[in-house]
Amino acid sequence: MVHLVDRVLLPANKDIVATAAALPDFSILVEAVVAAGLAGTLQGTGPFTAFAPTNAAFAALLTELGLSKASLLADTALLTKVLTYHVVPARVLKAEVPVNTAITTVQGQSFTVNASLAITDQNMRSSTIVATDVFASNGVIHVIDKVLLPR
Repeated sequence: MVHLVDRVLLPANKDIVATAAALPDFSILVEAVVAAGLAGTLQGTGPFTAFAPTNAAFAALLTELGLSKASLLADTALLTKVLTYHVVPARVLKAEVPVNTAITTVQGQSFTVNASLAITDQNMRSSTIVATDVFASNGVIHVIDKVLLPR
């Protein structure tokens, strides 16, 4: 049997941080992970699932909170709380995402995902998973269009 694919498939030989850094739309996320001192953790063995906000998602958050990027990156306590809320301590592929069930994050709080891949965070804000199953050597990344906020 032969399966045709529309792109070259490469092995997942980079960790979550290196994978995100290699993608064009995650520069703010990578800056934030480094500023919060979480790079070492997310480069660890895992497995992890990272719900990764795009640069546009971070820009919208800065507007929503009335912050500059510099002030957000300087607030390591807030940054750590927000970023760890985007990480699940297991590899969860799209097909395995528990629908309408609380998903507990590394931060300790949970969010839910519905059948349309919309996430509802602790503040009843909604984000959509726009790309799934970006494989890394220590887990998987799902791309989201809005930064999730814990309580």
